[in-house]
This record gives sequence, C-alpha cells and structure tokens, in this order.
Amino acid sequence: MVNKYTPEEIEKILESLPEELKEVFFSLETAEVINNACKKYGITNERVGQIADEVGQVLIGLLLPSDFQKTIQEKTGLPGVLAKAIAQEINRFIFYPVKPALEQLYKIEITPSEKPTETKEPSSAEATEDKEKPPTPSEKDAYRESIE
Repeated sequence: MVNKYTPEEIEKILESLPEELKEVFFSLETAEVINNACKKYGITNERVGQIADEVGQVLIGLLLPSDFQKTIQEKTGLPGVLAKAIAQEINRFIFYPVKPALEQLYKIEITPSEKPTETKEPSSAEATEDKEKPPTPSEKDAYRESIE
C-alpha cells in the first residue's frame, strides 16, 4: 500500500536529511539528469514527472534504491527494458555520487544491480616478472634454424 505524505511531513523529513542529500534533492543538475535520461529514451512529459517523483522518494528515504526500477516501471507503465535503462542512468548520475549518504539514511549497503565484468590487469610487478622470464619451449622447435 502506498503511503501519502502531507507537505508538512515531507518538510519535516527534508529538515532531518543530511546536507548532501538536500543539495541533490533540490539541485538543478538532478532535474537535468532525469530530463536527459528520459529524453534519451523518448519518455513523455507526464512520465518524466512520475520518474522525478520517485527519484525524490529515494533521496528523502521513502523508497529503497533497490525498489526504484520496479517502482518506475509500475507507476509509468514502461516496459522492463526501458525502466531498467533509465534506472541505471539515474543510479549512475544521481544515486551513486551520494551512495554513502543513502546507505546511512537507509542503514543498508547499496550494491550495484549488475556488476560489470572486470578483466584483471597485471600489476607492474607482475608485468615485469612476465618480461623477465620468457617461456622456454619444452622441445626442440623444428621451424627454427640454428644461429651458428
């Protein structure tokens, strides 16, 4: 069941927020990120407002960040793939920069929904080890001519 909050209740919640989250909540940059993400995926004005409302709900502690994608999909009627793409963009540019403050607000650890695959690059010590020890062939190479 969706709880409706009065303007007075929202004002009290805003007063108790950490300064960092207040700044993001009222920031013009936040509005631009939401607008640009929606524009990028062809979302109409009415849905942009609904998505912005849900971003605000996350920032003030009324909607778990992990429920954000599902909620915007339900409230806007967007297909799952589109809701996921918009949620990822908003997570990246709005929620991630204030991740510590959100974790403190919700008293949870926020983990990315999908971890990018990482390729481990060798450290400089590992790279020099490889250069110092060239592989030695186990048998005589029939394609090499002798130098002598």
